[in-house]
Amino acid sequence: MRYKHIFFDLDHTLWDHNTNSRIALEEVYHDFDLQTLGVPSSSQFYLKFNEINHQLWDKYEAGRISQPELRHSRFRLIFSSLGVDSHEVCDSLSDTYIKISSKKHNLLPNAKETLEYLFPKYPLHIITNGFDEIQSVKMNAGQITHYFKEVVTSQNSGYKKPDSRIFEYALKKVGAVPQECLMIGDSFQSDIVGATRAGIDAVFFNPDQRPQEVSIKPKYEIRDLGELKGIL
Repeated sequence: MRYKHIFFDLDHTLWDHNTNSRIALEEVYHDFDLQTLGVPSSSQFYLKFNEINHQLWDKYEAGRISQPELRHSRFRLIFSSLGVDSHEVCDSLSDTYIKISSKKHNLLPNAKETLEYLFPKYPLHIITNGFDEIQSVKMNAGQITHYFKEVVTSQNSGYKKPDSRIFEYALKKVGAVPQECLMIGDSFQSDIVGATRAGIDAVFFNPDQRPQEVSIKPKYEIRDLGELKGIL
């Protein structure tokens, strides 16, 4: 069956989270003069952020912590792991980081070109575990909002990927059955396993060729978004 609707993840799939986050963290490192608090360098700050942030998002997607808990604890845990006790700046630091990073415009290679190719052919939609107000800012910053008809988030659906109910919610929003849809994302567990369990074919966007030792296999696997032109 020819696909009638295409779903994309946003962070790490279209919006270049790593680049945008690195730039924003370097800015807040200097704006908050974190070296004087004992954070050794902006590069170590970025590396530790990636480590802690990944752990917290795993917990958030598993339902073990809430959005406020994620935001409140993230920089406190980063500081503690770096031996910094000055936690009084962490809430302000968190708010500033979110505000700055979400306004960065960098997209992953060939994201814009691929959306331009797909836009006349299919209705395009977003399914993301990100938060409503932040994801809309990111999409506007990247100038990709106009490509998408529906933006389904963990907030507006009430469920998080890989829970099949967020995909079922998305199907109802667009008026489609699973066999008519294709999901594209970088997270094997959230995007590929979640979509597959909901009966939706999935494209694993895997630019680093990370091995996945699971029984579920994606319909397609790509290293570059431009490869979607050969599939769609």
